[in-house]
Amino acid sequence: MQIRHSTPEDLPTILTLIESGRQIMRNDGNMHQWSGDSPSADLIVKDIELGHSYLCIEGGKAVGTFAFIPGPDPTYLKIYEGAWVEDLKPYYVIHRMASTPDSHGIFAAAMDYCFQVTDNIRIDTHRDNHIMQHNLLKHGFQYCGIIYLLNGDERLAYQRLKIED
Repeated sequence: MQIRHSTPEDLPTILTLIESGRQIMRNDGNMHQWSGDSPSADLIVKDIELGHSYLCIEGGKAVGTFAFIPGPDPTYLKIYEGAWVEDLKPYYVIHRMASTPDSHGIFAAAMDYCFQVTDNIRIDTHRDNHIMQHNLLKHGFQYCGIIYLLNGDERLAYQRLKIED
């Protein structure tokens, strides 16, 4: 699988992948995350413009997308009912991860790519997103506590530090 920066021409593909991700969540019982037009096309455009949007390509086809953003993230400044694994080192955040329903290995490929850039990643997810929670724990992320988005919505927060061999 190849990972590359998204371009403005990729916006329709990314929006299709986001919709696929939304449907995967709904089929798994996560009825509230990414409701309405969230994440919005405007937010995806901003990700692309800032160089934070990525596509996962397999067999010449886009099968996944995610945003990979250097911290600090304002919603991560305060964590409740826990603590970050490491709170002093610079970190990156992964947001808006989605894939086609029949794709496999998107999360692992994205982590391999991102850990080539940084050794400290934070991710948050909805309490009902059991698929993401499973992937996070499977790939060595530790549950840290609860954060709140700027709109007040609760999210479960995770962090992983890459340990050098």
